[in-house]
This record gives sequence, structure tokens and C-alpha cells, in this order.
Amino acid sequence: MFEVKAIIRHQRLDAVRAALQTIADMPGVTVSMVHAFSRQHGRDAMPSEAAPETDLLKLETVVPVAIADQVIDAIQQAATTGRAGDGMVFKIAVADAVRVRTGERGVGSL
Repeated sequence: MFEVKAIIRHQRLDAVRAALQTIADMPGVTVSMVHAFSRQHGRDAMPSEAAPETDLLKLETVVPVAIADQVIDAIQQAATTGRAGDGMVFKIAVADAVRVRTGERGVGSL
């Protein structure tokens, strides 16, 4: 299993949601509002300048190994605008998952 986390622009949520809904066996996604700041690659900034800040969305899901790369590709393709600040996608190995209500473990708990 892998946890997929993505930071995306607010206005790309509907496109990302639609792309993820086309993936068979796609579990649910948690969406949170986040306040972020970072250096923008490709921009010439003075060292003393404050990093630009913006409000973005964080998507989090845990998926089976078989669809992890498909999920990442769907997010990347649906979230891109081609501008700096489009976001990032992270893929993190998950050792186990437990459904609290039933105690079911592993991929079946998703």
C-alpha cells in the first residue's frame, strides 16, 4: 500500500476528483485546506524576499500498490496549469492499515 499526498490549487479540485473517479478500486480521498509557502523554482528572487504564501488543498489517500502510479498520474495530469505553484504529489509506503470499526487489516481495510 502507498499513501498518496497531493498539494494542489483550489480551482483544480473538480478536475482531480473527476480523474480519480475513473480509477477502478479507488478508495476515498481526504481533502484539507492548507496554507503553504515555498520557493518557486525558476524564479529569480532576492535572498531577503519572503517566500510567497498561498492557500492550497491537500489530498490524502491510501491505495493498493497496483493503482498507486495510476493515481499519481491522474492527479498530476488533472492538477497542472503549467504555472509555478501547481503543487506536488508524494508517494509514501504504508506498512499496514486498520479499519477501526471492524479491525480489518491491510488492503482489505481500504
